[in-house]
Order: sequence, then structure tokens, then C-alpha cells
Amino acid sequence: MKLISWNVNGLRAVLGKGFLDYFKAQDADVFCLQEIKLSEGQLDLDLPGYHCYYNYAEKKGYSGTAVFSKQEPLSVEFGTDNEGRICTLEFEDFFVVDVYTPNSQDGLARLPFRMEWDEKFRQYVKSLDARKTVLICGDLNVAHKEIDIKNPKANLRNAGFTIEERESFGKLLDCGFSDTFRMFYPDLADAYSWWSYRFKARERNAGWRIDYWLVSSRSESRVKQAGIDAQITGSDHAPVYIIFE
Repeated sequence: MKLISWNVNGLRAVLGKGFLDYFKAQDADVFCLQEIKLSEGQLDLDLPGYHCYYNYAEKKGYSGTAVFSKQEPLSVEFGTDNEGRICTLEFEDFFVVDVYTPNSQDGLARLPFRMEWDEKFRQYVKSLDARKTVLICGDLNVAHKEIDIKNPKANLRNAGFTIEERESFGKLLDCGFSDTFRMFYPDLADAYSWWSYRFKARERNAGWRIDYWLVSSRSESRVKQAGIDAQITGSDHAPVYIIFE
């Protein structure tokens, strides 16, 4: 199975930037989106052969997740928050959890909320993992280690690279999950999934790796490939993918 995750930074916007060409060319079994920025009824996207599920934020033009799957899931569950941040699909022997983790924002104004969110999310995916293998994907809004960010020293107290957020992500891994990209590329530097729109960051590859596929560690052997489609430019994020058996 090929599974892709992409923070599109507005689904309607990315439709005009080659989204459908990429979607059709990849022919993924499961395609997860974050930050769709949609309200119900705003977009009628025709994707033949796919079952489509959307979790909308209450706030207009904000957040939200979506999953498109060739196989009809056994069940679909949406997170209980009002920002549309979690969409979980259950299949026969695994779950796919599509998540858009809250940003701690400028001045770390939302860091306390983020820490509470992380704790609740850990407990949620642990409960799923007790039942069957879990694949977690999405924009987790954290660069875990210095290798995952271009300028670590300059960003130590910036949202997405604080000690608190990085340690919290480490706790998630310690619960029994593995970072699939680092399974295959443990020492690969300059591999990023997000670049600021400012200062020609993408041209300079001054980026952050904040988009992930995590897998229940006991099922690492089922992941045959992981990567970043950094050449895809419809969003400030690049798609990330895995091949899973």
C-alpha cells in the first residue's frame, strides 16, 4: 500500500497548483490531508474510486483534515476538538490517524494548550495501539532533533522547536512508535518538509521536517519505504509518504 500525507495549506488553493495531477499520478491507496481550510459544503471534490472523509473546523477557513481511501474503512472517527484536527480510519489490521497538531504560535502563546493536546493525543493513540497497529501521519508541528531543522540554534525558543515540544514528541515515540523516515535515513541532513514563504527559504532549502509517518514499533518491518516529495510545490509543505505491507 502507498500512503501519502500532505499539509496542503488550503485545499481549494492547492487545486489550482497541480494537486489533482499529483494525486492521480501517485495513485495512493490512502491520501491524508491537513489544513484543508474548508467548511462543509464549500467544495465538492470528485475523486472516483475513493471514499472521502472530512473533519471540518468550526472556525471558517481554518485547520481541518481529510482522508481519501480506496478501501472503505471499517469505521471512521473524528477527534472531539472543534478544530477538525484528527481523522482516524480503521482497517482490518491497522488504524490510520491523520492529525494536524496545533501550532504553539508566536511568543509561544499557545504552548500550554499544545502540551495538553500532546498528552491527550498520546493517550488516544496508545489506546488504539493496544488494539492493532497504528499509522500516524500529518503535520505534527515539531522538528524533533537538530538534524530536522536548518538553523537549530536560532530557533530554540520558536514554536515547533522548543525543548518542551521536542521532549513531548519523544514521549510519543517512547510510547511505542517509530519515525519511519529516520528508520531508513537515520543520519540524512537537509531533508525537510516545510519551508517558510519568507526569505526564499525553499530556494535555499532552509526548512524544517515537521511532517511525519509514524508506525507502531512492533510493525516496523511492514514499512518498506519512506520519503519526502520535496519537489512538489503546491503548498509550503511537501507531501510525505510510506510504502506499507
